[in-house]
Amino acid sequence: MIRRLYDWTLSLAAGPRAPAALGTVSFVESSVFPIPPDILLIPMVIARREKAWWYALLCTMTSVAGGILGYLIGLFLFEQVAVPILTFYGKMGFVEEFKDIYHQYGWWFVFIAGLTPFPYKVITIASGALGLSLPVFIAASIVSRGIRFFVVAGLLYLFGPPIRDFIEKRLGLMFTIFVVLLVGGFVVLRYI
Repeated sequence: MIRRLYDWTLSLAAGPRAPAALGTVSFVESSVFPIPPDILLIPMVIARREKAWWYALLCTMTSVAGGILGYLIGLFLFEQVAVPILTFYGKMGFVEEFKDIYHQYGWWFVFIAGLTPFPYKVITIASGALGLSLPVFIAASIVSRGIRFFVVAGLLYLFGPPIRDFIEKRLGLMFTIFVVLLVGGFVVLRYI
């Protein structure tokens, strides 16, 4: 089923409504859709390199807007759905403990999820559910999603189709390594 959804999403990149499809996929991926917008962004930039920056901006804006929808889902549906289940299983205490950590490091949670292969939608919903400051959420989302999509578009703009394989197979790993080193650097500086 995921493969068919992937193939269908990829087919949207070739159509005349590709920018609208890119914006839509980027929006819904941030809250519910399982396929990342890179699937459309990559072939669209390869086909029209002069539009690379516009596609990256479109992807960033619609992804952040979709992230706000995910935030609202977490904010308004957490009480109705999750709280009764967690209370039944005696796990509300865990949520309260995690909430304190999330408020302290929420910017980093959002930044890491927005940049790495970790499902961003999980963090968008969790941010609303745990009451992370909306301005903090939006700022971290703009920075991380912007970096992610502009790096992809920039690499494709500069190197064209030869870089496509690297982006599809290894860029997520590179972003993950970058984030680990960045966070590790801050931890080392804090305790030195």
